This record gives sequence, structure tokens and C-alpha cells, in this order.
Amino acid sequence: MKTRISKLLFFSGLILVGLNLLVWQVLARAPTSGILTVAFLNVGQGDAIFIATPSGKQIIIDGGPNRSVFKGLGKLMPFNDRSIDLLIVTNPDQDHIGGLVEILNNYEVGMIIGPGTKTNTKVYERFGEASRHAPLLLTARGGMTLNLGDGVRLEVLAPVANAKTWGTNDGSLVARLVYGETEFMLTGDAPEKVERGLLATLPSAWLEADVLKVGHHGSKTSTSQEFVKTVNPKFAVISSGKDNRYGHPHQKTLETLANAGVKTFRTDTFGTIIFESDGETITPLIPLTLRGRFSP
Repeated sequence: MKTRISKLLFFSGLILVGLNLLVWQVLARAPTSGILTVAFLNVGQGDAIFIATPSGKQIIIDGGPNRSVFKGLGKLMPFNDRSIDLLIVTNPDQDHIGGLVEILNNYEVGMIIGPGTKTNTKVYERFGEASRHAPLLLTARGGMTLNLGDGVRLEVLAPVANAKTWGTNDGSLVARLVYGETEFMLTGDAPEKVERGLLATLPSAWLEADVLKVGHHGSKTSTSQEFVKTVNPKFAVISSGKDNRYGHPHQKTLETLANAGVKTFRTDTFGTIIFESDGETITPLIPLTLRGRFSP
């Protein structure tokens, strides 16, 4: 285990330095605020996350199934702002990249990172065409650390090997966003077997997080009791569409989170869910009319 950790730390350091040189030669859009903003956008049955670092760098993780992502971005970004510093794909399925095609066609994107999984679909073909305009493409691997500036970093946990031929969920990009003493665990559509792999190979301290983005929209195939216990989140977010045909989130998942004492927010109930971190404390921002309606 010590040898594995040492290799990961060494590799992470190389990636961190390289990305600093290649990516973040970007002027900050605003003076440092000291606040990291993470917004889980209401895009229906899909995933889309918007991140703004303290100095104003903007990152998008997934884009939902269609153009509905623009509605959320329009409330978080200035009207005339048409640039994204970093775009991350956790899963190449329609409910994650449909909106990214539209973003790539309408925004200047500095860099794209994905897990390397592929699908034989029209939307993935369109995504491939649109992504060719990005100046830098990178395949993520477990052990990489991306320095986002301002003391914010993204630790890639999975996939740990070439995922080109893997199923899209098995190869989901899993990462932990860290700012100071606060963390967000971002799981894409990773199923329980990926969770088990992380539990078996990584120290528990590397998996702890204040906020858990629940895997696969709250499906019963993700969010095992062991994983939730190790992550030990205060808050959980489930990104799912209202009255979706899959029955997400599953009652089993809701019970797992409730039994662990996790306060759970759902986009199909609350709409877009925003968290702010000052590096020491994470604060969920929800409408006053909805306070008290989260579970448990």
C-alpha cells in the first residue's frame, strides 16, 4: 500500500505541475473572493455541475441530456461570459454529454478531461466533433491531481486503468474536489463494484468528503452502505428528473443515506442546489421556502 501511495503521489505531483503550466495561464475573471461555489444544476434526468473557484475560474462537470443546462448556467454566469476554463466528462452517455455538445458549440473551452470510455451513439459522435475545437484534451486516470488554483484541487480516483473498452458506468470518472478542509465526492455513474474497488485500494482518508454526489442518479446499483460510511458525508446530492421512467432515486438508496444521518438534497425537488465553501465550512444555499424539506 505504501508503494502504491508513493507512486500515486509522485504521479500526482507531475500532473499538477504540468497542468499548471498548460492550463492555468488564464486571467482570473474576478478578484479572489475566498469562496468556492459548487452548483448541481437542475437538468432533469442527468448530471451537470458548475464550479467557480475563488478567483473566478469556471469548471463544468457533465452537461445533462440537452440544452436545459443553459438555463442553469445563465443564472450563474454573466450574460456576456462565453468561456469555460475546464470541461470534465464523467460518462459519455446522453444524460451526461448531450448538453456538453451545446456548450462546446457556444463557449470557448480551455481544456477537456474525460475517462476514455466511448459509445457508439450519435450524441457521442457529435461530442467528438465539437470537442476537436478545444486546445487540450486529457484522459483522466486514478492518481492524477489537477491544481485548479486558489488552493483548490481535483483528485482523480477512477478509472485506474485504460477504460476505452469498459462499460460507460464502470469507467465513470470519480473525483474528489478539495478546498482547504472541505471536500466534495463526485461519483458520476459509478456502480457499487467501483465503490468496492476504491474502498479496497485507497486509504479511508482519501475518500472522506463533506458532500457526496450520489452515484447514478440514486440508482440502487450505487451508494453502498460501506461507501457512505467511509465517505461520511454531511450532505448528499441526487441529480434526477422529476417522475423519471427509471424510478430514480431508489428507496434503498434513500434509506442508506437516511440511516447514515446524511442530509439529502434532490434536484427533482429543490431544483439547482448550490454549496459554498470558505475552505473551512460548507454551506448549502437553498430557497427559504424549501428549508426543512430535505431528508432525514
